[in-house]
Amino acid sequence: MSTIIKALFQMSSWPMRTPVPYSGFHLVFGGAGILAAIFLAWKLSRSTHPQVLPACGLILAVSEIYKQGFLYHIVNGGQYDWWYFPFQLCSIPMYLCLLLPFMKPRMSCRCVKAVHTFLQDFALLGGVMALAEPSGLMHPYLVLTLHGFIWHFILIFIGLYCAFAGLGGQSLSEFADTLPFFCGCAAAATFINVASHPYGNADMFYISPYYPNGQVVFHQIALTIGTVPGNILYLLSVVLGGFLFHVMLRHIPRQC
Repeated sequence: MSTIIKALFQMSSWPMRTPVPYSGFHLVFGGAGILAAIFLAWKLSRSTHPQVLPACGLILAVSEIYKQGFLYHIVNGGQYDWWYFPFQLCSIPMYLCLLLPFMKPRMSCRCVKAVHTFLQDFALLGGVMALAEPSGLMHPYLVLTLHGFIWHFILIFIGLYCAFAGLGGQSLSEFADTLPFFCGCAAAATFINVASHPYGNADMFYISPYYPNGQVVFHQIALTIGTVPGNILYLLSVVLGGFLFHVMLRHIPRQC
């Protein structure tokens, strides 16, 4: 069975020259994807469909399962690489979108609003920032590179859809309601980083306590002030980024 599964992944293991940031591929494909995400978010928000976000979650989940299998069988030769464990900030929207249909009957309106506001602010932040500095999305395999780009196009769509459809909050207090969940995710990411350390180099949320932050700029900051203080500053910067998107999104037209 393992041989058959590996053969199926090998059928799509098309090699490519690893693109570089700000190359023609990045600018043309990235720009087209962002524009498509904006258009679709606006178009679909005009008549809110409750299945849109769960459908996004399902698409992300299926693509992530494929990616994990491809990495395991093709890239890493049957070894699991904890670096790719799906619990980054950009992974959280997948879980939330899948859970939304089950949350609504059981959670207060304020909690559901906080979930939509988190998707609005932090999914958009993750999508935009990853595409602005896309080195982590570039791979020597076409399917992995497409997966990275399309994943973040979907994040931009999710964030803008929540904004255009009026699902996400606009007030400062509604942004504040997202922070306990963000802190909980950061705590869970730290637990994964520590618990998996004997088995690999997990770096969920890029806040591993074992080595400096790998993100541009923050790597040098961590080398200067230390890993843990650098991680705290990084998390505060992510919150600030989410807040800035929240403020900007208050001024866009909404359907309701």
